[in-house]
Amino acid sequence: MKEEMKRRDFLKTMGIGATALLLPGCLATSKRPNIIFIMSDDHAYQAISSYGSKINKTPSIDRIAEEGVRFENCFCTNSICAPSRAVILTGKFSHINGLTDNAVQFDGNQQTFPKIFQKNGYQTAMIGKWHLKTDPTGFDYWNVLPGQGQYYNPDFIEMGEQKQYMGYATDIITDISLEWLEKRDQNKPFLLMLHNKAPHRNWMPAPKYLTKYDDKDIPEPENFFDDYNTRSDAAREQEMEIGRDTFLEFDLKLPIAGDDQRDSTYWESAYGRMTAEQKQAWDAAYGPKNEAFVENPPEGKALISYKYQRYIKDYLRCIDSVDDNVGRVLDYLDSNYLSDNTLIVYTSDQGFYLGEHGWFDKRFMYEESLRMPLLMRKTNMIRAGSLNADLVQNLDFAPTFLDLAEIEVPIDMQGRSFKKQLMGKKVPDWRDAVYYHYYEYPGWHMVKKHYGVRTDRYKLIHFYDDIDAWELYDLQKDPMEMNNVYNNPEYKTVQDQLLQRLKELRIKYKDPEPASDI
Repeated sequence: MKEEMKRRDFLKTMGIGATALLLPGCLATSKRPNIIFIMSDDHAYQAISSYGSKINKTPSIDRIAEEGVRFENCFCTNSICAPSRAVILTGKFSHINGLTDNAVQFDGNQQTFPKIFQKNGYQTAMIGKWHLKTDPTGFDYWNVLPGQGQYYNPDFIEMGEQKQYMGYATDIITDISLEWLEKRDQNKPFLLMLHNKAPHRNWMPAPKYLTKYDDKDIPEPENFFDDYNTRSDAAREQEMEIGRDTFLEFDLKLPIAGDDQRDSTYWESAYGRMTAEQKQAWDAAYGPKNEAFVENPPEGKALISYKYQRYIKDYLRCIDSVDDNVGRVLDYLDSNYLSDNTLIVYTSDQGFYLGEHGWFDKRFMYEESLRMPLLMRKTNMIRAGSLNADLVQNLDFAPTFLDLAEIEVPIDMQGRSFKKQLMGKKVPDWRDAVYYHYYEYPGWHMVKKHYGVRTDRYKLIHFYDDIDAWELYDLQKDPMEMNNVYNNPEYKTVQDQLLQRLKELRIKYKDPEPASDI
């Protein structure tokens, strides 16, 4: 890596970056930037070392922050996989693009930013996790996982034809992406969407990382044993507690049949895809740990802590492979003189709980699932090591990408370009609050429907449908959101202001009052 950094610095010093069109492999360089949009699934900001992770290291992802910009306050509009992807594609809230939850099918006939790029002379490709129930549109090439996809020896659908690839999904997605970059028309700019399955549930690590972290305990969050005191019933009635709601076989890889028949079925499907060699490596790694559990099973809080260790270590092992492959993409850009004119983006479709409040998964408007990591690098535009604290959302990705490519942003997109922020400029009239709305209830994990507003300091949430509950948090005094201060007299002025701001945002984004809103 150090040698590569020196090579890049040398090229910049010699002015070669500006004349890259003359160099082999650089014919794709043009005034219009290339874009590589890497998005992982459920990658929490707390598991990225440039965001201050205390539990793992992500050196390749950190390179994007070190050589570009880190956004501190990037938030999703609806913290669940398919809806987030639809918001990113369209630049519109869920109630406008029609995809409110994972059960809904995406309308691929509507306007998306890849279609606009394609119409404006860009080569476009979508590789990896799609998860929208319809075939990708707006892409010259697409090769996607069906549904959630599998970690080992996954099936892909390439331009309508399903085929199986042997190997590990995260590696394969990058392999296909780099192959597409090699074969593209080098006279055109490109948009590549490289979307990882990892680290989505059920967190199956690659063979090389099966035993990483075995020699240590990962620290539990301070509020791991949260009692939800002061919170509404929404926090108590969810089904996403590590101690209660993880599947023993599918999630924790413990060969103990639980009460839910789906557990064994899901695990047999995942494990059954492995080759004999892969199974041998897997059994060698997990067999001794499982035997030790059976011989001396923990109980009570010790059992909950044990489940956390099984969960979090596999989750982090999946991220290790993601980080390796981000490094492969960065190295490819550097070695092919594409870094100056390529915007590389790393993000996740939403945040994720790594034991905070005792939880896994996402959905809630609390910080861990609301906040998304967002790192961007374009070496001839973004100042290395930049930090931005503006309130941005996945709603803004489409208009930002279009603006960077000097393509007119459609007026019906509800997001706003943050191109000026990428260039280090202040935007005095930038938004002072973000709006959120979650719909999928009843359903997986039983998180109640809710909407809310978040400013730089405060957050107001309204849970509705079979409940009528409000929560208010002072994020400066209570960053872990343990103390609901709604109706606290000390916060009356703040509460009234947030209620008014919430009303204004609902009008601005044309989100009607839900019929079931009490």
